[in-house]
Amino acid sequence: MRRRLPVAKALPLTAALLALAAVPAMAQPPVTTPMPTNGPGEPPVSAPIGPQPLGHAVGDAGTGLGVVRILPNAVPTNTALPGYGEKLPKQSAAELGFGLSSAQANSESLLAQERAIAQASPGGIAVQGQSPQAPGTIAQTALPDNPEPTSFGLNPPSSPLDALIKVSGLNGRVHARWSETLGPCVGTISDASTSVASMSLLNAIPTLPGVPDLTGVFDSPKLDPAADQQIVDGLKKLAGPLSTLGGILSGPGNAQANGNGSLLSLPNTMSTRSAVQLVDMPGTPNKAVRSTSTLQVASIRLLAGTPFELQLNVVSQPTLQVTSTGNAKTSTVNYIAPLIEVKQGGKTLGKLDAANPKMDIPVGVPLPGVPNVPNLPIIGDLLANGQRFMDMASQGLKRLDLGVLRLSVAGLEQKSLQLTEPFKAFNIGATARMLDLQLLPTDALGLPGLPSALAQISLGEQIARAAAPEGGVVCGTVYPPGGEKPPPPQGAPPPPLAYTNAAYQAVPMFWTGSVMLLLGVVLVAALPNRRRQPARIRVGQRPPSPKPRPHAD
Repeated sequence: MRRRLPVAKALPLTAALLALAAVPAMAQPPVTTPMPTNGPGEPPVSAPIGPQPLGHAVGDAGTGLGVVRILPNAVPTNTALPGYGEKLPKQSAAELGFGLSSAQANSESLLAQERAIAQASPGGIAVQGQSPQAPGTIAQTALPDNPEPTSFGLNPPSSPLDALIKVSGLNGRVHARWSETLGPCVGTISDASTSVASMSLLNAIPTLPGVPDLTGVFDSPKLDPAADQQIVDGLKKLAGPLSTLGGILSGPGNAQANGNGSLLSLPNTMSTRSAVQLVDMPGTPNKAVRSTSTLQVASIRLLAGTPFELQLNVVSQPTLQVTSTGNAKTSTVNYIAPLIEVKQGGKTLGKLDAANPKMDIPVGVPLPGVPNVPNLPIIGDLLANGQRFMDMASQGLKRLDLGVLRLSVAGLEQKSLQLTEPFKAFNIGATARMLDLQLLPTDALGLPGLPSALAQISLGEQIARAAAPEGGVVCGTVYPPGGEKPPPPQGAPPPPLAYTNAAYQAVPMFWTGSVMLLLGVVLVAALPNRRRQPARIRVGQRPPSPKPRPHAD
């Protein structure tokens, strides 16, 4: 008899599977290199050379299309401070997201190439808070300045992760700007965007058992053994195990391009954009720092391709914008909350907005006793054959709700802080989510070791932060003490080069020797050829005889 894999063993296996495609985690902007500290007797950091910008600006924005959380709020948060991790909220065992964009500006970064960073990623993952880097992400940094953006296109191949997320038609664009003399005063400093043609999330629930027979495993604390056995018998008649919600989901390895068989799918093009820029401040030439996160989504489908399909129409697009002027009274957080209309079978179930941010849809199992009942769960008030549960209840049909699909929107949180280092500034930030879909277990789901949430999908995660100095960002240039002198006037000849090497002496010596050699050749060739005349001999005179050569005796 097969038994359910314990959650204690399923968690490491799930984390190991997710780690195969490890890429940067969602909503974490690139971290700049920290400023080194000097020990006793060490020389200070080198002073800047040449003209330096006056402006100080810090800001970042991040947006993600979709994030899947496995076992949320189940793992303690790690921290370098002893005992402080217990005070922090617990994190997910694993987080997997797609369509991520982040933009960052930091005038205080140690390295020049980290002043502006724009990054677009097809996906990201964090396993117990750790997010290793892997190929698949494009980024643009400044300095030096980038006059043109960089783009990419990617169609991920099939992988075991298709049971969690399946995407197609990924595109990204990044652009980072920074001026050597004016610093952040370039308009839009960092801009990153991603777009996805289609996406489907969760074809299976990895935290639920993948076998239909739960005899000896299912034990509801509120039911007696006879009722537990009745539920076990009802689960055996379903078309699939609980990991596929009784056969509603397609299951691992059966992901479809159109999103059918997935818990959540987005059939139309979606896009994210994150940007950091400087904007005008009324009454002053200084600038304010603005970070913006935007999301474009048309419609969302739950349980697509099944009789229980729900359609979520996004009427208003969420936008998160944070502006820091350096003053707490004039800095602002502007958030356009989404408006989502929920429909099932052409009937409007309700609307999700800031005034009504939550909707629960129960997931139940039909109990044996009534003939001709479909072998699928009951979602909301609807059976797989299109009948309403309330109509069938009059005929004696009973159900047991094992889980709840909870939809929630407009989760805006904001914080602010007055900074004194590295400069006096006002820092303001906010986070928001367009839609949270949680699969929550009820008390009737008698499986040991279950977390508070079986799975969580977040669509449209947004974060924005901005910090500006008191009075705003000053746009200008300053020369450090002992810096370079102003350039010579137009038309003046350039100053002579200094002799800094013996090679400067060798060059004229080489040419002088070459010229003298050439002149010598010309002189030799130009002189007349005066051959030596032989000695004359008079008539009757004998020529002189050669002297005898000495020889050895």
